[in-house]
Amino acid sequence: MPGDDRIAATGGRPPMVRMAGVSKAFDGRTVLDAVDFAVRAGEKVTLIGPSGSGKTTILRLAIGLTKPDAGLIEIDGRYLWHEIRAGQLVDAGERHARGVRRVVGMVFQQFNLFPHMTALQNVRDPTIQVLGLTRDEAESRAVELLTQVGLADHMAKRPAQLSGGQQQRVAIARALALRPKVMLFDEVTSALDPELVGEVLRVIRELAHATDMAMLLVTHEISFAEDIADRVLMFDAGRIVEDGPPAQVLKDPTHPRTRQFLRAIIER
Repeated sequence: MPGDDRIAATGGRPPMVRMAGVSKAFDGRTVLDAVDFAVRAGEKVTLIGPSGSGKTTILRLAIGLTKPDAGLIEIDGRYLWHEIRAGQLVDAGERHARGVRRVVGMVFQQFNLFPHMTALQNVRDPTIQVLGLTRDEAESRAVELLTQVGLADHMAKRPAQLSGGQQQRVAIARALALRPKVMLFDEVTSALDPELVGEVLRVIRELAHATDMAMLLVTHEISFAEDIADRVLMFDAGRIVEDGPPAQVLKDPTHPRTRQFLRAIIER
């Protein structure tokens, strides 16, 4: 049956995220070209590479915001855009995909907070609507998470009253509130002033070290990637050109494109 090799491909454990032969093009331009990779439960994987190399598209595919042109995507052992009927793999629709992707959370470059809601409401209300929690349960969870990300004194503030770093931490708490098994981070510090980057990276670093969630992170913060990642994937022109532990990919890369990219990042 298609996908039966997925356990062997991830060290004996079923993958939380698996892509097999995934391709995607926009306006005739290939963004991803037959990409294969898998992320095990609890594994932290960072994606690096130049702009336009396909990293963000990988995240959008993993959460179902973008549909692949070809290939298979699995989330927590379930096909995202396919299902098995009578022993055959067939296309599935948006309703099926919505059910599968509920275990995936994502934090975007932009904060995407509701401007008319307080920080507490931004974290609390989605859990009522999506998870069906009672108001008391949802509020307790929101308070706990906002405290965890260092915003215990800012829960009553609206986004306009918060710094960029504080807004991004609210967005992280909101994503965590939905109890994902996989968290995706898309260059979450790129919209921040340089002095605010550290506070957000600290929260993600603590989360990475403390949680058993699988995590996929797109970042240009190389020292951050080295610190939290179990694996680093180097993307170039829609393909993975290098895949290995941080000590190898970031310190002793084997592919010329990886060496070139890292030199450019370091010399900035």
